[in-house]
Amino acid sequence: MQPYVIALLRDVEVATPALLGIGDEASARRPGPDKWSPREILGHLIDSASNNHGRFVRGQRSDDLCFEGYDQNVWVVAQGYQAAPWGDLVTLWASFNRHLARVMAVAPESARSRPHARHNLDAIGWAPFAPGNPATLDDLMSDYVAHLEHHLKQILGPTWWGDRG
Repeated sequence: MQPYVIALLRDVEVATPALLGIGDEASARRPGPDKWSPREILGHLIDSASNNHGRFVRGQRSDDLCFEGYDQNVWVVAQGYQAAPWGDLVTLWASFNRHLARVMAVAPESARSRPHARHNLDAIGWAPFAPGNPATLDDLMSDYVAHLEHHLKQILGPTWWGDRG
């Protein structure tokens, strides 16, 4: 199994009880006027899972890795994450990411490792690859997990993962 799939499954296993431990009141607190609350950050991670789910599936059969982007702030507000029940958000996030781990794990190695000269990963916020530098579905899947971990650190603190091995 790919290392990023193992990391994603461990992240969900370790983070889920820690997230549930935050509680409704604390999950709604914004750290600053222009900052997302934990609910909104987790909502953004749900949106990321939703968008990347399609990318991971379509990317297996595509000749390129060109995908539509999305305005994360508009999505967070439009879905009302700030008023959503915290436990529901945590449950949806955990379930969706366990599903994504399955999608990643069953994707054929030939599809995951095939280099794509044509992509727009830089345009959807994926900085490591500039236009013209080949990218793979493996790269995108691995970056998805790094993005998820970045935002979990925002919610749970820099050492949230403990000893993940």
